[in-house]
Amino acid sequence: MQEHIYRIGDVARLCNITVRTIRYYESLGLLKSDFRSSGGQRYYSEADVIYLNRITELKELDFTLAEIGAIIHMGKDDQGGEKRRAELLRQYRVKLSEALRRQAHLEKRIDDLSWHIDQLESTAEFQECPGLACKECTFKARCRFALV
Repeated sequence: MQEHIYRIGDVARLCNITVRTIRYYESLGLLKSDFRSSGGQRYYSEADVIYLNRITELKELDFTLAEIGAIIHMGKDDQGGEKRRAELLRQYRVKLSEALRRQAHLEKRIDDLSWHIDQLESTAEFQECPGLACKECTFKARCRFALV
């Protein structure tokens, strides 16, 4: 079975990226086109499509192009892929840790915003908060403006 060969525009559509992005990745050494026509037209293999989709996936997981490039360049001395696999696992764990920290921060922000919404919705007169109503307010334990 013969492998399908794609032109740069076809690859861009298949990978949902721009031709300019593909050329940029080539300039960074993240991708190289092994096939060119006599007129210089770039051609890509199905493996290149998979490779570009992997780069896109890593970017979506907050990898920088420098991090992606470092992993790609490890391939020169890592024919079996074990070093790249280990590095990806290490970096996935770092990214997961960072995402969990952001999640905790977001959960706190959501809790704070929900509390403020509940507090404002329960206040009959906006100008009374903080003020005379503080002593009976059910939110006073958490409110930084409570006049107790």
